Amino acid sequence: MKAQVNWRPSEKGLAFEGIMDDGKTLKLDGNNEDLSPMQAVLISVGACSSVDVVEILRKARQGIETCVCELEAQRAETAPRVFTKLHAHYKVSGSNIKEKHLERAVALSCEKYCSVMLMLTGKVDITTSFEILN
Repeated sequence: MKAQVNWRPSEKGLAFEGIMDDGKTLKLDGNNEDLSPMQAVLISVGACSSVDVVEILRKARQGIETCVCELEAQRAETAPRVFTKLHAHYKVSGSNIKEKHLERAVALSCEKYCSVMLMLTGKVDITTSFEILN
């Protein structure tokens, strides 16, 4: 995997575009006009983990219809302003979703499969919760 990050000169001067070796792009900004790099990391945690949760529930033949991951993070007060705490709350709906299957899916994602979350493990206090919506 390869990527390149290009500065996009602008009036405020902190806009960047990431380009993957397959041509996909992501715009990031230090002035809050696009996602900040830390916002992108937080969203990446939720997306990566949600992929796992959905796939694990599908393999368990759970009738999953929706999966929403709500994330909340706290950052250090001083530089470097790393994440100190992160909480991921999964809201899943579908037909006859069993709590034990959802609990297992969340645990497997966070402890074994979600590469983004696992990169933060040991440096960030990560907690999770979940609920089944009717």
